[in-house]
Amino acid sequence: MMFVVAWCCAMGAWAYDFEADGIYYGIVSSTDKTVEVVSGYAKYSGDVTIPATVTHDGIIYQVTSIGNSAFSYCSSLSSITLPESLTSIGDFAFKSCRSLTTIIIPEEVTSIGDYAFIGCNNLAVITLPESLISIGNYSFYNCNSLASIVIPEGVTSIGEYAFQFCNSLASITILEGITSIGESTFENCSSLTSITLPKSLISIGSSAFKNCSSLSAITIPEEVTSIGNSVFRDCSSLTSISTPENLTSISDYAFSGCSSLSAITLPESLISIGDYAFSGCSSLTSIVIPENLTSISDYAFSGCSSLTAITIPKGVASIGRGTFWGCSSLTAITLPKSLISIGSSAFRDCSSIASIVIPEGIT
Repeated sequence: MMFVVAWCCAMGAWAYDFEADGIYYGIVSSTDKTVEVVSGYAKYSGDVTIPATVTHDGIIYQVTSIGNSAFSYCSSLSSITLPESLTSIGDFAFKSCRSLTTIIIPEEVTSIGDYAFIGCNNLAVITLPESLISIGNYSFYNCNSLASIVIPEGVTSIGEYAFQFCNSLASITILEGITSIGESTFENCSSLTSITLPKSLISIGSSAFKNCSSLSAITIPEEVTSIGNSVFRDCSSLTSISTPENLTSISDYAFSGCSSLSAITLPESLISIGDYAFSGCSSLTSIVIPENLTSISDYAFSGCSSLTAITIPKGVASIGRGTFWGCSSLTAITLPKSLISIGSSAFRDCSSIASIVIPEGIT
């Protein structure tokens, strides 16, 4: 059965309708007379120019797309010129084209498919057109020579893992219009020092900026209401962050390991702080817990060894396990009368606290 699957895949890789001047084509529409570039018997190599039109059996076809896996694993492809007639680039289109250093995406292209440039580890320059609407999942994953990129205004979403492990990416400009950044989009972009997020942004996916160890500051737009799991985890150079006034939740591990973060202001709209949200923020000296918060989750501030004082508002009913474990500089803490439960190890190794008053409501 495994042999049959492998054989079918190999045959699919050679599914073309005709070849002209060394380029393989598949007919997309006989009515509209459109074709896409596909893979063929021979691997593409060297400098390749794709024409805007191609003639076959006396019929002139317009080249409108780069098909799925068309140039996949063409490791000797050094450059490619794409026609202005192009409107889309398919999934895996240029996967592991390791000799490709520069590419200009034509002005009419609206979509870049999933995994389109994954593993193009020498791709240093790419120009994205204003017409672009969507960037697929894993599209530039591990393009570790890419130093900068501008995301056009027309793009409304950046797919999951789109720029993960682009560890030479030092700057990125995201223009207005984008509403969402996917899960792990910029994870492990270790050279990224700054990024401006547009006002149109509504959601940031889990681990979106995880381990961006050179990122020093960021402003979260006002429309964002929640910070997902591990979004800024291990951003060890992050010293300051501006949170929106309408923020309601900070999820698990959101700022865990942000060891340079010295101050953060939490808005009054905040309702929940997740497990380990600020764990290991060893430079954090003070924090004000908003009045609307009803609970502080497990290990939320564990390892905040520079935290000296904290006031817990009157609405908080529970403090989770290990919440302040290892806050060795904490000298004073005020617990509210509303408090009902304190989790195990909540104040373990808080070696500077001299006294604490346990509220009467503790059960």
